Amino acid sequence: MHPNSAFRPKQDDLAELLVREIGFAAIFAATPDGPRVAHAPVVLSDDAATLQFHLARGNALTRHLDGATALAVVQGPDAYVSASWYEAADQVPTWNYVAVEMEGTVSKMDDAALIAQLDTLSAIHEARVGANPPWTRGKMNPALFSKMTGAIVGFDMRITAWRPTIKLSQNKSADERERVAVGIEATGHGALAQLMRHLGGDRDSA
Repeated sequence: MHPNSAFRPKQDDLAELLVREIGFAAIFAATPDGPRVAHAPVVLSDDAATLQFHLARGNALTRHLDGATALAVVQGPDAYVSASWYEAADQVPTWNYVAVEMEGTVSKMDDAALIAQLDTLSAIHEARVGANPPWTRGKMNPALFSKMTGAIVGFDMRITAWRPTIKLSQNKSADERERVAVGIEATGHGALAQLMRHLGGDRDSA
């Protein structure tokens, strides 16, 4: 998490919205073999208190997660910021980015909860891609589905801390932010430029 408080989101629910929209996280934990990370689609509960995910049973992190404290990181767009884009003198290059960190205690799911997680996950993303009709596990041979789910393990992470960083040049004037947004857009990072225009003034009225 960036130490500058200007990069904390003013909107209370912005971090939650980003986690739901991006839907993919890196899960970090300490293990007897050293620090490990896994990458997984995630489902945030309606009350934003729990993050659900699943990993391959053979993943090196899987056997260490039950009961452990973990860190989940959801990354948004990012891009280099050239100091040449500023009108003000004596500036330095930097990097704009969006990242949401969630810390919590992990517990292993039972089979029923894992299947419910998979159903929720597929329903969310089938709706996004506009599949008609959407894919459901009802289209699969039950025995094959059971075999495949046996190869993964589901987890709940009870979130105890949120640490979002929304670094979009909020510490600069509106004119400077727009110059940076234009530069970022010109280098092919349109999504980040749009976030700067929509959220970069987040602290102006704080």
